[in-house]
Amino acid sequence: MSVSGDNRHPITIVTGFLGSGKTTLLANVLRDSRFRNTAAIINEFGEAGLDHRLIRRIEEKTRLLSGGCICCNMREDLVNELKDILNEHERGEFTMDRVVIETTGLADPAPILFSILMDPLLTNRYYVDNVVCCLDAANGELHLKNNPESVKQIAVADTVIITKIDLVHDHTVEEMHHRLRHLNPAAVVLTAANGQIDPQAVFGDGQSRMETRLATLKDNPGAQDSRHESDVRSMSIKFYDPLDWTAFGLWMSMLLYRHGEKMLRIKGIVDVGDQGPIVINGVQHIIHPPHHLEDWNGEEHNSQIVFIMKGLDPHQVMDSLIAFQNILGSAPVIEEINANPYCKKRN
Repeated sequence: MSVSGDNRHPITIVTGFLGSGKTTLLANVLRDSRFRNTAAIINEFGEAGLDHRLIRRIEEKTRLLSGGCICCNMREDLVNELKDILNEHERGEFTMDRVVIETTGLADPAPILFSILMDPLLTNRYYVDNVVCCLDAANGELHLKNNPESVKQIAVADTVIITKIDLVHDHTVEEMHHRLRHLNPAAVVLTAANGQIDPQAVFGDGQSRMETRLATLKDNPGAQDSRHESDVRSMSIKFYDPLDWTAFGLWMSMLLYRHGEKMLRIKGIVDVGDQGPIVINGVQHIIHPPHHLEDWNGEEHNSQIVFIMKGLDPHQVMDSLIAFQNILGSAPVIEEINANPYCKKRN
């Protein structure tokens, strides 16, 4: 729903630190029939994207921007993707009411907003109606303490959703509310368990705040630039044969026991030989209950697991996995190891 008399399409930006529940929340709200004409752009750092596979089960108009972060080295790609979506819509290839952008877990939203709001074509055909930040109730305080990106995401947000409240006590949620009122007193603060929330709260009230956003960004000289910490790495691996689920769970438990604080994110789709795969999600020491999907949705039967780590060499993780190879029943295949900084400028 756009501003009255305004034929532009709203853009919602969903951000939040690694493992904060962005994809789960977005998958749930896109199931609502009111938002069936939403085009989704999923930004993943690695060339081997994973989150878009889960979103595409709900929303076919899903685009993947992989191989970098749209807050720094892929901003031009984002602008071009938004223009391509608009052109395809106007040619009648699909119906599009709005766009939602899910950023990487380390993205600074300010440069993303700057890229959209400073492009004449985009500002003529789009407006940003809501910037949503997911904050993990179980790990959010640790993220805010150790990762400046998390604070930036909160500061720019219109709406902050405290996720995973089912994993913590009520007083923890109340303390997080208090912290958020200090970091961003203007933001609307909501809560969600298992990614369940009123979709309208995510997609905004249909009001453009473009003038306010432009003034804020122009007054902030650093809004166009973003830098990530240099010791964050990622790795994506695949298994082409079904895994022994018990052995894999044992290996992952041992990995997190040894390197939990360094393992910012583990996410994957695992083939255990059943009719559908198992979706795994882990944040530092916490592994969430696995979610069994009913079928493969036409996808190739294999396991894909993505690791994002801080201060840990991806090859160490790979070596430990290879040591478990005979027990797992399947040999790991390196799809991508990014042993360089998590986000870097393109050549």
